[in-house]
Amino acid sequence: MNDWNAYRDSLLARVGDYAALSPDVLHGLKTMEGSATKTGHLEPKVHELIALSVAVTTRCDGCISVHTKKAAEHGATREEIAEALGVAIALNAGAALTYSARVLEAHAQLPAA
Repeated sequence: MNDWNAYRDSLLARVGDYAALSPDVLHGLKTMEGSATKTGHLEPKVHELIALSVAVTTRCDGCISVHTKKAAEHGATREEIAEALGVAIALNAGAALTYSARVLEAHAQLPAA
């Protein structure tokens, strides 16, 4: 077993521990996750590719581990995963540009020195 598999397994065990302490939170999360796929308009592989892009933009190592495995289980290729990650990279750069513009706007709102 490699480090990512061990990490994922350890993480899922701790999630199980948390679920025992706060089952309503996990129930709510499962309800939200299920609602996102309920319409069936997107293929499960597409959901997982979106999840991977979001995991990268939110910097969630656990999400990366779990959704990489799920994407592969739904047939996502390395090339498809790379393309989805390219979208995440592009949007992160776009977010940096947008927030840079906000900094300039905040600076413009400062009283003149």
